[in-house]
Amino acid sequence: MRILLVDHHADFAHAVQGQLLDCGFAVDVTATLDEAAAAFGCACYDILLLELALPDGSGLDWLKQLRRDGHSMPAIMMSSLNDLGRRIAIFNGGADDFLPKPVSTDELIARMRAVLRRSTQMTTPVVTFGNLNFDPIGRQVSVGGRPLKIARREVCILEHLLSRAGRTVSRASLEDSLYAFDDEVSTNALEVGIYRLRGHLSQSGATLKIKTARGIGYILELNGAASAA
Repeated sequence: MRILLVDHHADFAHAVQGQLLDCGFAVDVTATLDEAAAAFGCACYDILLLELALPDGSGLDWLKQLRRDGHSMPAIMMSSLNDLGRRIAIFNGGADDFLPKPVSTDELIARMRAVLRRSTQMTTPVVTFGNLNFDPIGRQVSVGGRPLKIARREVCILEHLLSRAGRTVSRASLEDSLYAFDDEVSTNALEVGIYRLRGHLSQSGATLKIKTARGIGYILELNGAASAA
C-alpha cells in the first residue's frame, strides 16, 4: 500500500514515515499542498494523512476539492486545533477520521488500519490465492495456515501481484506501487525482490508461483496441480 503524508513538521513526518515503512507501507512525504498535488498527479495512493494547516493553505479545503473531483481514498486529518466546530467541519469536509496533535504514531497506525478496514467494506479483509492468505491491513502472510515471515518489500510485491492474480503486471506498475519518490532504488532491486519472494513461496509449499512475462513483467498464478484441482 502507498501512503501520502502531507505535513510540514519535519520531525513528526520523519517519525511517522519510519514507522509506516517498518509496517510495510510505501510512504511519500510532502510539506505543502503544491507538493502534495504534484505527488497526487504522479502516483495512486491508498490512504491520505493530512495536516489541517499547511504553509500554503488549508488541508481541509484541498481535501474538499479532492472529494469534488471524485477521489474516494480514505483520509485522516490531523491538527493541534481541536474544538468541536472544527472537528465537525473536518468530517463534513470528507475526512474519514481526525486525530488531535500531538499524535501518537502507534495510535495513528491503529486508526489507519481501522479506516482501511472500513474502506474495504469487508469483515475479514483477507486475500486468498491457492493455499496462501494475505491480510493487507495487518501485513501478515500465511501459507497453509502457517505464518510466512518475509521482508517488507517482498510483502509489497506479493500484495501487488495478488491484486492482479492471473494477469500480467508490468514492471513499471510494480515499481510505482513499491517505491516512494525519495527511495534509493538499484537497477535490479525489483528482480532481487522477486527472486527472494519466489524462494519463500517455494520453501513454504505455496501452491502458487511467479511467472516472468519476458520484457513485460510478472504473473502470479497457481501451480499446475493446484490449478487443475
